[in-house]
Amino acid sequence: MSRIRERGWVRSMTAGDPLGVRVVCFPHSGGSAITFGEWSTAVPPGVSLMAVQYPGRGDRFAEPPVDDVVAMAGCAAAELLRLPPGAHVLFGHSLGALVAYETALLLRDAGEEPLALCVSAALPPGSMNNREVHLAPDDEFWATLCALGGIEPAVAENAELRDLLLPVIRSDLRAHATYRPRPGTRPLSCPVRCYHGEGDPLVEQAQLAGWASVTSGGFTGTVRPGGHFHVTTDVEELVADVLSQGRK
Repeated sequence: MSRIRERGWVRSMTAGDPLGVRVVCFPHSGGSAITFGEWSTAVPPGVSLMAVQYPGRGDRFAEPPVDDVVAMAGCAAAELLRLPPGAHVLFGHSLGALVAYETALLLRDAGEEPLALCVSAALPPGSMNNREVHLAPDDEFWATLCALGGIEPAVAENAELRDLLLPVIRSDLRAHATYRPRPGTRPLSCPVRCYHGEGDPLVEQAQLAGWASVTSGGFTGTVRPGGHFHVTTDVEELVADVLSQGRK
């Protein structure tokens, strides 16, 4: 029997100084590290851009997906803690916001709390609205995903690609739906910045203030154009804003 060689969770997206500031990005359900590929040209010298590659996609396609947010965070945090000591700014989009939050807690508990936690297109921990979405029949589930705009038209119309992607996205959404913050968790002390895509059908802006409860270090929010997948809109402005959170 052949043995699948597991690859790492955290990928370097730039050649920035590994001892400087590291922006670590966590993708959405069904997303991969390449989601943040365009960010590499917006990162200034001296800053490293890193992205998390979940199992079941990209060069980890042969590995079974992980459907547990805390387990995902544990793997990412373990790799970050093996790097030389550095300053981290964590950015998580949608599902990635929860994984980034749990990663921030683990880094904090290990004495390396991030400079800032940036969360995007995600309700506060434990507040997901539709926890049954991953249980929908294939056609209905796929139509819902395509309507959000996160799947390219050429992929949406390809039945073979759909069949390959559906199990991974279901697993990610199951992780999101079953995640609950642990009772008694001590708040972070780093600032938390929340990004909301204008018109996002999955996230009610009025609920985002709930993220303030996860930290004693201050909470701010901002609205950007681009809907749920605003992370590909005006990338330079977004990256600059993310980096500014680590300087406060």
